[in-house]
Amino acid sequence: MRALVCHKHGTAADLELRDWPDPSIEPNEIRIAVKACGINFPDVLMIAGRYQVQPDLPFIPGAELAGEIIEVGDAVKNFTVGQRVLAMCGHGAVAEQICVPAEAALLIPENMSWEQAAGFILTYSTSYHALKQRAQLQPGETLLVTGAAGGVGLTAVELGHLAGAKVIAAASSQEKLDLAAEYGAAELINYSDESLLDRLREITGGKGADVIYDPVGGDLFDQLLRGIAWNGRILVIGFAAGDIQKIPANLPLLKGSSVVGVFWGRFAKTEPAAQAENTRELLAHFAAGQLRPHVSQVFTFDKAADAIACLAERRAMGKVIVKI
Repeated sequence: MRALVCHKHGTAADLELRDWPDPSIEPNEIRIAVKACGINFPDVLMIAGRYQVQPDLPFIPGAELAGEIIEVGDAVKNFTVGQRVLAMCGHGAVAEQICVPAEAALLIPENMSWEQAAGFILTYSTSYHALKQRAQLQPGETLLVTGAAGGVGLTAVELGHLAGAKVIAAASSQEKLDLAAEYGAAELINYSDESLLDRLREITGGKGADVIYDPVGGDLFDQLLRGIAWNGRILVIGFAAGDIQKIPANLPLLKGSSVVGVFWGRFAKTEPAAQAENTRELLAHFAAGQLRPHVSQVFTFDKAADAIACLAERRAMGKVIVKI
């Protein structure tokens, strides 16, 4: 088979599309002919050698995929050849085939395209877990989302609106903010040309946001600490800006606020029952037409490295997909 391979830590330019041995299947696994895979910011970190969970070199990037089952392990009873499935795999998705444990796969709803399915689980699950379990977001609360047009950011806007929150979207361009408005943002902040903190205080009458969802980090984070409401919750999702910020402990003290870490991958492994319930609820929302996965760009297999570069350069809006 062919696969996109990371031989050394670096950038997307260092990746190589090449022949790779077909994976061997274990009794509890299914073999999938990959139709599409989702690209996410952890892929950028992984190929740079900076992710929390780092595979040995060489490896194939790509944490999520959609495809057709072409072989079923001897111990697998709940799947058959020919079924359409989506799956999480950690890495290995940017390839023509992959074998995953059957428990890591889900049947794709009939009305969901390959591209939508390939980019659904990671971003929606991250945001749903963040808002439901970690922030315990309530109807009527104010939710600020930074990086609001990115893969996870846009799902947070959409899910926050669905939960009955007043959503404030913050992003670096008007184009990105316009997209966030389409997904339910009631107020918009362009932090490239105005102070995020001043505008947030203006919007909330000085109160601040009850919940802040932040996948950006970096220099903005100090403003977020100062812009949180009393008893507010700041969700640390990631560090797309590159720098991991230090937290002055006096600011959460003065605001009575909480800085809450969100690591969906660890949650899914340690609390599988809760994650399964989250997934059922997300798919039910999709089936009801309440979620609209936004696929902004689809790259061909031979341009897969360009898809990862698109995220690294923060050009993506919504999901970036590679079609195999």
